[in-house]
Amino acid sequence: MGITDRKEREKQEMRKLIIDAAMEMFIEVGYDKTSIRSIADKIEYSPATIYLYYKDKDELLYEVQGEAFDRLHKHFLKEVTAADPLERLEQLLAAYMTFGLKHPDLYDLMFILRSPMKAVEEEEAWPNCDKEYNFLIDIVKGCIDKLRFTDPMIAATTIWSLGHGIISLYIRGRYKVSKLPDEQIKEMMWQTAKAHIELIKR
Repeated sequence: MGITDRKEREKQEMRKLIIDAAMEMFIEVGYDKTSIRSIADKIEYSPATIYLYYKDKDELLYEVQGEAFDRLHKHFLKEVTAADPLERLEQLLAAYMTFGLKHPDLYDLMFILRSPMKAVEEEEAWPNCDKEYNFLIDIVKGCIDKLRFTDPMIAATTIWSLGHGIISLYIRGRYKVSKLPDEQIKEMMWQTAKAHIELIKR
């Protein structure tokens, strides 16, 4: 391996070390309570080393968000296996909700916390979510003739919005207004998702 290749590999290894440490700290102690210095202390490097790779904490969080989306994509590939497009759509919504329930702090970083999106305020696109959004769009296109929609993007938006709303309300504890036990709340969430799919079918 040449010097250039070795240096590039070392850079990638350092980025991974930083991202892994940042993700762990963002989840464990929260984004606001995590500093570049505390991340540097965790990996036993100076803050200056991290600034060689990321200009600020928001940019670093954006990279963490990208890693989280890669995990979500792998989860989709594992859980969405049906041949029938409509069944695939049902599996996708279930997989999305399952991921949010299993990783609430990670979901918060991905979809609720505003900070990582500051890194793309000047851009028109949000590449971190491209694979997952296209995954949804492709499935919707495959069964659009069985849905009460003609525009796949509108159909996809309603499904994504429903799943996000259900998970966000749960993560932030808003379903407590129902005064139901947690297991009943989760069952209500699943039934709501299923009811929505039924409602949008032709």
